[in-house]
Amino acid sequence: MTAPTENLPASPEQSSVAGRGQRAELEPEASTSGDLQAPLDEIWASSQVDAEPGEFRVLRPKRAAPADAVRPTRAEINLGHLRHNLHVLSRALEQEGGGRPRVWGVLKADAYGHGAPAVARTLERAGIDGLAVALLEEGLELRSAGILPILVMGGYYGPHHRGLEDALEAELTPVLYHAEQLERLAGIARLRDRGPLAFHLKVDSGMARLGAAPSEVEGLYARIAELPELRLDGLMSHLACADAVSREPTRAQVRRFEGYLERATERRLAPRYRHLANSAGAIAFPEARYDAVRPGLALFGHSPFFPRGVELDLRPVMRVKSEIVAMRELHEGDAVGYGHTYVVRGERRIATIAMGYADGLSRALSNRGEVLVRGRRAPIAGIVSMDLTAIDVTDVPGASVGDEAVVLGAQEGPLGSDAISAAELADRIGTIPWEVITQISRRVPRFYREP
Repeated sequence: MTAPTENLPASPEQSSVAGRGQRAELEPEASTSGDLQAPLDEIWASSQVDAEPGEFRVLRPKRAAPADAVRPTRAEINLGHLRHNLHVLSRALEQEGGGRPRVWGVLKADAYGHGAPAVARTLERAGIDGLAVALLEEGLELRSAGILPILVMGGYYGPHHRGLEDALEAELTPVLYHAEQLERLAGIARLRDRGPLAFHLKVDSGMARLGAAPSEVEGLYARIAELPELRLDGLMSHLACADAVSREPTRAQVRRFEGYLERATERRLAPRYRHLANSAGAIAFPEARYDAVRPGLALFGHSPFFPRGVELDLRPVMRVKSEIVAMRELHEGDAVGYGHTYVVRGERRIATIAMGYADGLSRALSNRGEVLVRGRRAPIAGIVSMDLTAIDVTDVPGASVGDEAVVLGAQEGPLGSDAISAAELADRIGTIPWEVITQISRRVPRFYREP
């Protein structure tokens, strides 16, 4: 029996986020009994930004709450494992003589599918130094839950760079990467007249995605030096190959970033934070740690060095399970599922679980994936449907309706113990663990566990 879930701080019932007339409204808190307790951050926000008659309303998607759960399908989030992973990473980053770079947890994509508000509150309490997201919308969700500071690494798109005003109103720190954004931010600062506005500048060190191109950096530095309304608080870039076997591409990126830092110093620009490393970079390249690192995947218990194994004592934070909801005794020649791709040979017992590709169980696992039942593996039989999946439990003695079926994570049962990792699923379908865990959809309720 685990200890009761620690009460996470509740968000205000209504909190103004950013933008004109934009409001986040919280649903009533849900509760469950036993070892697992519902999160206190189910957010249903409906917003309308600069809405004119005939324009579209912008609605944030509703996250399925445990109180809404009728199906047995759920994702269990172990917050103790999350804290453990943060402490493991922090120890691994300690330098000789003491000290370490700041750790900024990357919580993009709803905290890699784990539920960003609950994860953010847990990491705050565990002593993380800061948080980062990919999109303005993600930052606003966390801000509406009362969480600061937050670095928003993107999301200011279009010719008018919509979103900068909203980010600043919500006290989010923007990351910029071209001249038009600088001018927009400076114009906002003049209108607000509240002193210099802090931002981070992203430079391209070798990924050719977002970030100021090498030919643009000098001009941006010069313009920043001319704008008293702005304060360059951070200089950043992103590693492309830190998880690769070859170390040279990352070393080349570090050298380019060093050049950007030297030229910033020559311009008498002194960013408070210099940051480059993701999970893999922070672990494998001490020279890339600088003032802060930005781990994402590793916080959630998965090695970034896929498929080479786990170098640290990381513990998976998410476990995804459903239940057997139906059983069939099938005979020679009977077929299962769409397209009849699974044809029975002999006598087989086929079970159906209440989970499908709309929940994040990839259709690519059809006739090739496995599910844990009673501590033993049962192969997926036929095509994974949108809401249901058939499995062959002939070799799982005693399997019956109501039995737990684990899709991702560990299971201990009367027939043994086993685990299905995100790395294993990724290898089976030709993708990466990042995609596996972020594909667990919002209609799967998250239940939070405190060990």
